[in-house]
Amino acid sequence: MHRFFLPGNPIQEMDLVFPTDIAHQICRVLRMRIGEQVVVLDGKGEEFEVELTQVDPGAVIGKVVSHHPARGEPSTRLSLYLGLTQREKFEWMLQKCSEVGVVNFIPVISSRSLVQRENDPVRRQIRWKKIVREAAEQSGRGIVPEVMPPMKLTDAFQAALAGNDLSMLLWEQEHSCSLNDALQGLIGVPSPGLALFVGPEGGFSTQEVEAAQKMGIHAVTLGRRILRMETAAVVASALALHILGDMK
Repeated sequence: MHRFFLPGNPIQEMDLVFPTDIAHQICRVLRMRIGEQVVVLDGKGEEFEVELTQVDPGAVIGKVVSHHPARGEPSTRLSLYLGLTQREKFEWMLQKCSEVGVVNFIPVISSRSLVQRENDPVRRQIRWKKIVREAAEQSGRGIVPEVMPPMKLTDAFQAALAGNDLSMLLWEQEHSCSLNDALQGLIGVPSPGLALFVGPEGGFSTQEVEAAQKMGIHAVTLGRRILRMETAAVVASALALHILGDMK
């Protein structure tokens, strides 16, 4: 069934009037008919099966026939701190990592970031949020991942440590501590908060890694091969969720 997020809208056992943009998609794009069902998500982890009772250009209305917790939401709260980079590459990471299960994206500006500032931050935020919402709908998520405004790396380090049980940084020069090693202490912890830093194309500088380690952030390796940043973002997110039991 097609899935639609309606955060901020009360979803109850009664008629549900779809917003104009979603009504247009149901009526004009998908050409759905009365009696067909869709899944509506409240953005808080609940999903509702809704039977369409009216489908026309003027309005699309449905009635809730059942609801239950969303099945596609991981218990791990994975926040991904991504080096700000070219638009296409960054948006690809937002899409794919939303599908994997990341709950929070934080664009980070480091010394080697290809993009040092956003020229149109408001417009970019709107586009980023649309990308993660559509990816979450497609992949069966129960919430829409958050996308935060870009921040400097040192500020990102502090934010990660303040809001998570464990913070890790991928570094190609780390050879002793693997992702699996660092995550062992979180196995069995209910709803753990995990922060994962993925550097820009040139990686993090030695000075940045040393500063992170002094603050309590663990540098980890993904193995002997050097991965592109977009590959590392998806692989590390999926591996972390797998190790913590959220890819079953």
